[in-house]
Amino acid sequence: MKLIDSALKPEFTSMFDVEHIRADFPILKLQVEGKPLVYLDNAASSQMPQQVIDRLVRYQTSEHANINRGVHYLSETATAEYESARRRLQHFINAREDREVVFTSGTTDSINLVMHGYGRKYIRAGDEIILTTLEHHSNIVPWQMLAEEKGAKIRVVPISDAGELLVDEYEKLFNARTKFVGVLHVSNALGTINPVKEMIAFAHARGVPVLVDGAQAAPHMAVDVQDLDCDFYAFSGHKLCGPTGIGVLYGKAELLERMQPFKGGGDMILSVTFEKTTYNSIPHKFEAGTPPIAAAIGLGAAVDYLSAIGLDTISAYELKLLNYATEQISNLPGVRVIGTAARKTAVLSFVMEGVHPHDIGTLLNHEGVAVRTGHHCVQPVMLRLRVPATARASFAFYNTMAEVDTLISGIRTVQKVFT
Repeated sequence: MKLIDSALKPEFTSMFDVEHIRADFPILKLQVEGKPLVYLDNAASSQMPQQVIDRLVRYQTSEHANINRGVHYLSETATAEYESARRRLQHFINAREDREVVFTSGTTDSINLVMHGYGRKYIRAGDEIILTTLEHHSNIVPWQMLAEEKGAKIRVVPISDAGELLVDEYEKLFNARTKFVGVLHVSNALGTINPVKEMIAFAHARGVPVLVDGAQAAPHMAVDVQDLDCDFYAFSGHKLCGPTGIGVLYGKAELLERMQPFKGGGDMILSVTFEKTTYNSIPHKFEAGTPPIAAAIGLGAAVDYLSAIGLDTISAYELKLLNYATEQISNLPGVRVIGTAARKTAVLSFVMEGVHPHDIGTLLNHEGVAVRTGHHCVQPVMLRLRVPATARASFAFYNTMAEVDTLISGIRTVQKVFT
């Protein structure tokens, strides 16, 4: 079934035309301190095209009501659009069924859902959970909480100086006590693309389920959960040109059916008495209460927009941006790139001799350049690579080579201030 709304297609020619794309993003016309905004903080949150903004406005002005159970026009319309968004997400990640798509508030919420719904039910004292050094705190802290509660143990896959997982060491961590693996698809701090398909296959050969944190992968490359054969896949809307407060947990139907609900309340039940509650079918048993209806519909519009451009097209263009930026920054004396994996997405982290990353970010802001500075919620990565923090430029398909030049010029300005 063709799901892409023609009204949501971006205005661009058959050849990728970044200027046509940029025209869809009203915020890119903004000026910061009298200079054109150069937005290079896409790993934290991407911007939203006018087509998605318009879809949100249309919902709020002519379709809004609470979903499910209502028999009036607006409730039925809102319910239909909410479930249509679920099918759009199903097609976006190539899930087998739409009931394998659970709406959450974001990647963090999705991971916590798996920890509570699967981990608390099946992880026992003495069991082991494998994570990697590259993980975002969102895929560390919930499992630490579970391990402390259950008496389980976390084992960690090390990384090389380039920021690549040592896959041989990953394989050595498996034993009879290994019960779960959590691994991110792409590093938010370094851009490293992990070999998740091969890691999943190795775990499955030993009967171990795998959760993939796809927050940084879904916006930048085509994701096929059936091809990956992952058991769970989590990602967020606000990194996908969609609204905040919405995310997705993909889970294989047979696992979701076995899991206990994370939250109790309305809509996740079939019947309630004070003696017993019976739960709704999936995915509804994980969507307690009034969901983020507008945000889900907005996310559906966002993935339509990205799909119309093509994730392969996006990936190829962003790789050109990354390669150009890496080449330019590598020519600057006293600047060092952090994260030099052979396979990366559009993330460029760097440090500058004698300058704290926060000072880099502050001075770049005076040039209109928005980058992220700090530990990026990956303190184990910073500790391993022996840096307290980095400045991070992260690119999207609406960025340009000229904006990379502005970044490089801004870094030169920072250097002049500190010399």
